[in-house]
Amino acid sequence: MELTVNQAQNQIKTLIEAAADAAIRNNKLPSAALADCKVEVPADRTNGDYSTNAAMVNAKAFRLPPRKIAEILVEEMKLEGTYFHKAECAGPGFINFFLSDRFYADVLLDIKKAGDSYGRSDFGKKKKINVEFVSANPTGPMHMGNARGGALGDCLAAVLDYAGYEVHREFYINDAGNQIEKFGLSLDIRYQQLFKGEEAVPLPEDSYHGADIIERAKEFADIHGDSYLEKSEEERRKALVDFALPKNIANMKAAMEKYRIDYDTWFSELTLHQGGEIKDVIDLLTERGYTYEADGALWYKNKQVQTEMLLAEGKSQEYIDKLELKDDVLIRANGNPTYFAADIAYHRNKLEKRGFDKAIDVWGADHHGHVARMKGAMKAIGIEPDRLDILLMQFVRLMRDGEVVKMSKRTGKAITLVDLLDEVPIDAVRFMFNIREPGSLMDFDLDLAVEESAKNPVYYCQYAHARICSILEKLKNEGKTVRDCNEEELELLKEKEERELIRYLSSLPEVIVNAAKNYDPAKVTHYAVELATLFHKFYNACRVNVEDEPLMQARLCLCLCVRDTMKSILNMLKVEAPERM
Repeated sequence: MELTVNQAQNQIKTLIEAAADAAIRNNKLPSAALADCKVEVPADRTNGDYSTNAAMVNAKAFRLPPRKIAEILVEEMKLEGTYFHKAECAGPGFINFFLSDRFYADVLLDIKKAGDSYGRSDFGKKKKINVEFVSANPTGPMHMGNARGGALGDCLAAVLDYAGYEVHREFYINDAGNQIEKFGLSLDIRYQQLFKGEEAVPLPEDSYHGADIIERAKEFADIHGDSYLEKSEEERRKALVDFALPKNIANMKAAMEKYRIDYDTWFSELTLHQGGEIKDVIDLLTERGYTYEADGALWYKNKQVQTEMLLAEGKSQEYIDKLELKDDVLIRANGNPTYFAADIAYHRNKLEKRGFDKAIDVWGADHHGHVARMKGAMKAIGIEPDRLDILLMQFVRLMRDGEVVKMSKRTGKAITLVDLLDEVPIDAVRFMFNIREPGSLMDFDLDLAVEESAKNPVYYCQYAHARICSILEKLKNEGKTVRDCNEEELELLKEKEERELIRYLSSLPEVIVNAAKNYDPAKVTHYAVELATLFHKFYNACRVNVEDEPLMQARLCLCLCVRDTMKSILNMLKVEAPERM
């Protein structure tokens, strides 16, 4: 189904072409091929609902001033049967178009016909996209960065799905490598301390010092007592990791489920080691001439790869020298692969082995230095770097009473994701973490998140939905039923507030596509807030329960379209749409 708004934009180009043909036939314009023109929505719609620069981009071809061309095109334009009732010249040669009553009626009919699929499109052409987000180390509790990353990644995946992509949500479990060795060491020391005391077995400074490590060591000791003190260090640490790691992963899965995030895949890094994929990718890099040995380790020629890419982009050698690029270790002197080596193998697995058209990673801003080298590594193994996109997300500050909050009132320790979800409604967390674009620093106001007022953006949107449900319930109690409206009845909606609301409803599919293009779910939350604002404005200006029955039904239809659109957006964000508040 082609939406009314798309038809209107297409009609403008058709009208311009037909008017130009007529003008050429009538000898008002010289014969010439039309150049492509832009059709835009003006900031101030009092001067028109759409505007085109057709006269300006064709001034050279027609050898006339743009204003004169615009006047001729408007003279020759036949608007009958289109969504426009008027076209006029403006400024140096713009042509402005004014929408007819029929357009507004047909937008509402579009929404009614589409139902809960309104806003969806085929823009993505079913291309397969892997969105990997959160991917916290399973060595401790998840933090505020994971909280924002979870809401951002999940809502981005939903936006991409609405925009017509085939989307796969993924969590990468870092269950191998240095952090797991450190995890085992930390558990081992805490286990020994239970029986020997902290002074006898001090915990190294660079190990994990969280209370969760002590908790896991105690749980292990409750089962096995001190029996593992007699075992070798290797056997003891393996047993502790085998005991604690599944518990931590289970806790992560439970937290994500509570957060309303349902992953398609929990991908284990360990499988890359066990399946030989890390060895394969290192062999491939070596075959391609991108590795060398030094100081007992195997290195990747990151500096060479990135330099070649930057020179191809037109960057100067002077610019490249200032970056102070360095090579990276793939295999340490002890024979163990680095995290970087595993990461290259992991992305090869996504893009080559599993065949995703694109991989999107949501990373914290502190990883910005890894973006170029990871894209370079893709090029080095023969994968187009543009198939990997990395979305950098800025940090979060929790605020209460205008002050930065770092510690939980309940535990006296750093606030974790689980602490946040226990204190703040999940609707508010998911919505408010997507109220700012990913690249902006964010203050999360704990007081605002629980406030039941128009200041709270998620409450404001939910209240608009509940208010419409209340209107319908009240009319039902009065014995008035909602019925379908025809186009003629819907054309009764002529008030400024009605038209403004309908025009905004018509823009949702484009908003979702733009959010998908820019990897920015905040465009959708902003849309929801503005939709609520325009509805409340309409509600205060236009009484719904009027004696004119066709007008009442038309306004009820508008209310239903707003309700269903708001519900669809909130569902997309996995935020509840309550009927009563």
